[in-house]
This record gives sequence, structure tokens and C-alpha cells, in this order.
Amino acid sequence: MLICLSFSSRFNWSELIPLQLWGRTLGLQTENSQFVLEGMPFRIFGGSMHYFRVPREYWEDRMLKMKACGLNTLTTYVPWNLHEQERGKFDFSRNLDLEAFLSLAAKNGLWVILRPGPYICSEWDLGGLPSWLLQDPEMQLRTTYKGFTEAVDAYFDHLMPIVVPLQARGPIIAVQVENEYGSYAKDPNYMTYVKMALLNRGIVELLMTSDNKNGLSFGLVEGALATVNFQKLEPGLLKYLDTVQRDQPKMVMEYWTGWFDNWGGPHYVFDADEMVNTVASILKLGASINLYMFHGGTNFGFMNGALEADEYKSDVTSYDYDAVLTEAGDYTSKFFKLRQLFSMIIGQPLPLPPMIESKASYGAILLHQYISLWDVLPSLLQPIKSEFPINMENLHLNDSSGQSYGYVLYETVIFGGGHLHSRDHVRDRAQVFVNTMYVGELDYNTVELSLPDGQGFRQLRLLVENRGRVNYGLALNEQRKGLIGDVFLNKTPLRNFKIYSLEMKPGFMKSLRHIAGWSAVPDYFVGPAFFRGRLWIEHQPQDTFLKLQGWEKGVVFVNGQNLGRYWKIGPQETLYLPGPWLWKGSNEIVIFEERTAGRIIQSVDIPYLGRTQYVD
Repeated sequence: MLICLSFSSRFNWSELIPLQLWGRTLGLQTENSQFVLEGMPFRIFGGSMHYFRVPREYWEDRMLKMKACGLNTLTTYVPWNLHEQERGKFDFSRNLDLEAFLSLAAKNGLWVILRPGPYICSEWDLGGLPSWLLQDPEMQLRTTYKGFTEAVDAYFDHLMPIVVPLQARGPIIAVQVENEYGSYAKDPNYMTYVKMALLNRGIVELLMTSDNKNGLSFGLVEGALATVNFQKLEPGLLKYLDTVQRDQPKMVMEYWTGWFDNWGGPHYVFDADEMVNTVASILKLGASINLYMFHGGTNFGFMNGALEADEYKSDVTSYDYDAVLTEAGDYTSKFFKLRQLFSMIIGQPLPLPPMIESKASYGAILLHQYISLWDVLPSLLQPIKSEFPINMENLHLNDSSGQSYGYVLYETVIFGGGHLHSRDHVRDRAQVFVNTMYVGELDYNTVELSLPDGQGFRQLRLLVENRGRVNYGLALNEQRKGLIGDVFLNKTPLRNFKIYSLEMKPGFMKSLRHIAGWSAVPDYFVGPAFFRGRLWIEHQPQDTFLKLQGWEKGVVFVNGQNLGRYWKIGPQETLYLPGPWLWKGSNEIVIFEERTAGRIIQSVDIPYLGRTQYVD
């Protein structure tokens, strides 16, 4: 592909790197419709990468690839729901070590635009907001409702002392106020509250907002530069920024390099030539740009978000996004086309791209043992007893922070069979059992089932999965999971439940390893059950991908790490397994399978994300 655009000036910012401007005084400013950094003209060539979606061992590799592509700025969100999983308990360690991540960016010559939320969208469960906020039945997320602002204040009191020193004495040159608030806009005072929450805790760098065109005028806040998000450059789109702010530099905070996938849909791809030509056109118009995503990574664990427009659709585990780098950090044609473009504009040699890490195919892994969920219950889980069904978030667990993710099992006793009706109170999907016999499923589309008749008292069991909370739109306050109301049998509400939490946290998975009752897998068995096997690695472990052909739906754990969900409806058919999470020697694989289990899984060296469809 030949790019025939001419650029009026070259930008040589070899001197404008964090470690050479340590202790800077002016920072990033706007002046005569352009950015200046320490008084020198500056263009933001940015890329998004989220530390919480990438194994810590690979942070630097991805940053070096950013530099090799020609970028000078990294943008990242900060996920509140990982940093404060339980109210009042904060975690900035290991893969959540934000200070280490930002310092590494500085070391590698990248400036940072920080997007601390509190809401981040990002195809991430509840847009990054902690689910315990929803314990309050009156909660109004993303407003100045007291219960929300008090929680934000407590969180920012812990977050900002990490961030503030990394401004003048670090890589942060801009901080975003909230995220795409113009598409929500439920409280005219909220954006001012967030802005002041940042300023009052020591944020001094340039403030920005970020919205799509339709939300732009509703997401503004005085004192912050408005930026715009899009994929297709409509005529006049960047000039539209002049209608909301005059004589300011133009910035595309999110230029969408690809798109995300939902279970049951296609794997979306965005044409590389169209993408790079649009980037070239944006730059030709004098704007700065951030590529969302440069590297998407993975929604490890249960952290994927969901959409709710016409219907509920949960996002897949992979956040490959058809981005500039793949989910595993490999180059795509987009990388080399963008590198060519940026090198023309910068007018100086770019660093050589780092070598890619080879991937391993470890072959077939036999899952030789299993234990039924019904056998696990009495040994490992203490039920909560309640007359009424309780939603996941309001279960008395985790120091009163409730349950955030995973599954909940509701058990009650019934006499006879009949007509079971959920009244649309299942969130998001329930497998229904009478004793241990599978009867069917309840979800958004199926709200009633017939239960077979039987003699005497029997157990009715509803295994309810939280498939991911909606992360965008106006329904955030309605994202409670589990059973959110009564379920009826023959028009009578069910009562007197035993409720088991199946969050599958590391402590539970460790206990599962030592439980009695594991046995050889028979020729045919249906779940719900846990299956386990071992992967033996002779040499230094490498990245690989697990293919779960013959399995139906569930979750995979490797050495205690939750890789995420799989589901035979696709599009995603392989789960990314990072090499740093494997050990030389024996590696434990545990699969929670909801229904139909295979006997083996395959370790392959090429991912398969499903049938592709080009983004319109």
C-alpha cells in the first residue's frame, strides 16, 4: 500500500522523552490550536494498552513495540473493580502494580495519558465499577448520589497518591475526566464533581474528556480539553470539535483500530488499509491521535463486559480487538503499515521491532479425573440460608462486599412437578436441575420450563451464571446478578433457599485440589463438574493456546490462574495461555464444565478467534 499524503512539517521529538524531562515545570499545554510540551510543539501519537489485560512479564515487550511503531504516548484505563474488589481493601500489587507500569513506560520513553475513571467502559465488567456498589438498592452510578461519591472519594484517596508523584517527576502528561459521559449524562453536576475530585487530590496535568460525536456536547466540563472517539472519519467530524471549543488542538482519544466480539457472533476485523488511510487523514488534518487498541490483551477470569441494546450480549474472553498487535502481542499488517506512516512523519529512524516470542504446541492434554459439582458442595461450600432468593451482590460474603463474579447455586425443596416461571428474574443464565437431573435452561429468552412429576420431596437446583455485567449505556444501575427476584412454580413463589457461592477464587481452587472424591472420567459424563489433568513441559515454557473442541461451556484454570470462559457457540475457539503462567515440569489444568465434557484439550501454537466479519 502506498500512502501519498504529504505532511507539512516533521516532528522530531527525540529530546521530548520522560527521563530527559524529569522534573519538568510546564507539562503538556494547549497553545494556538496545538499542543506544546515544555514549550515545544508536540503531537500525541498514542496507543492504548491496559496493564490489567496483559501479563506483567510482557508489559515492557509491548511498550518497546509501541516505540518501534513510532508512538510516543501510552494510554491506559485504571479498573476500580480490580483495585478495590472488596470495599475498603485496595490492591496495587503484582499485575495491578500501576506505579510499576507507569514507571516502566517512562523508562521506555513513553508519555502517559491516564484514564482513571471512575467509570472506564472498556468492555469490562460494569465499566470498571465495583459490583458491591449495587448492594444499595437506591444506587445511582455515575452521578453525585452520596453513596456513589463517597465510594469514589475513598477510592481516589488511595489511587491518587500513586498517580500524583508520576506527573512532573514521571510520564503522565494528561488525565482524563471520567469516560464518555456524554452518552450517559444523567447528572449535570457529575463531571464537575469528578474534575474537582482529581484537582483536590493533586492532579495538575492537562485534563481531557472523551466522547463520541453524539455525546460530545453533553460530556464537556470547564477546564478540560474535549476529545473525540470514532472509527470512520466522517466529513467535518474533527471540525465539529470547534463548535464546542475554539482554538484548541484536535485530538482523537479513541481511534478504533478494530472491534470487540460477543458470544454467538462473528469475530470482527477492520481492514488494515482502510485503518491506516484514516489515520493518515487524521494526521494530515493536524490532529493528535490515540489508537484504541494498540494491544488489546485478554479479559482473563470473569472480567468481560456485555452489551444490552436490543438484547443482552456478553463479550468473549479474548480482547484481541483486531488491534495493531494480536492478543498474544504479535505483529499484524497494521503494525507495519502504521510504522511506515509514522516514520514518514517523524522523519528519523525508528527503533527496530523486537523479535516475536515463538509459540508452543504442546499437543493433547488428557483430563483424566473429575468430580461432580454435587460432590463438591458438602465438602467445600457453606450455604447461606434464606427464605427469599438473594442476588449475588447482596450475599453476605467477602467482608460484606457480596459476590462479584462466577456462579451462584440456589437450592430449594419442591413437591411434585409443574410449570416453572422465572418472571425474567434470572441474570444471566440458569441451568435447572431436579435433584441431579438436568431439566433445561432459563435466560433472557427462555423464562419458563416444565418440571417432570415425581414422588415425594425433591431438590430444585438453579445454577446461575453471571455472564458479565453491561459496561456501556443507560442500564448500569440494573446490573445485579443471580436471582434478582422471585421464581415461581405453579404460580407460587419458591421459598427457603440454600444458596452456594461459586466465585471460584484462588482459595477455593486450592481447596479443590486436595478434596477427596476425584475419580477417573467415565466414557460419558455430563456436568456440572470439575475436570483435571496435567501438562508436562520439558523446556522453558512458551505461550500457547488451548482448544476446547468437544467441550460445551465453562471456565479453564491453569496453575490456579483463571484463563476465562469458553463456549462452543463461538466465535472464540482457543484461550490464550501466557508462557509466564506455566512452569517447567508439571502444570495443573482444571476445567469447570457446565454440561458436556470432552476427554482432551489441545495445546496449539495458533489462535482461532472464529469466523470473521468485516466491520461496516
